[in-house]
Amino acid sequence: MKATIWHNPGCGTSRNTLALLEAAGADVTVIEYLKTPPTADKLAQLYRDAGITPQQGLRLRGTEAEARGLPGADDATVLAAMVAEPKLIERPLVETGRGVRLCRPKDLVLEIL
Repeated sequence: MKATIWHNPGCGTSRNTLALLEAAGADVTVIEYLKTPPTADKLAQLYRDAGITPQQGLRLRGTEAEARGLPGADDATVLAAMVAEPKLIERPLVETGRGVRLCRPKDLVLEIL
C-alpha cells in the first residue's frame, strides 16, 4: 500500500506514526512539510478527506494561532496562514488509498491501512 505522510522528524508522534507505516509494509512517501509545505488546495483536500475542518488541523501548541484568532477564522484564512507558516499545521497527516487521517494519536493511522 502507498502512503504519504506530512512529517516533522522532530515530533515523536510523527516519528511513531512513520514507524507504524513502515512496520505495516507501506510504500511511504515522506514529505517534511516544514521544508516543503502543501498548498492551500492540497491542505483543503486533506482535511476534507479526513472529515475535519482546517481549524481542527491547526496546531495550537507552541504557536501563536490562538493569539492571532485563527481557531475562529474562516477556512481560507486558516489555510493561508498554514501555507505561510507551516508550523501551524498539526502533524502528522497521512494519506493512503483508504483515506486521510490526522494521526493524533498515532494509532489513527491503522484506520487507513
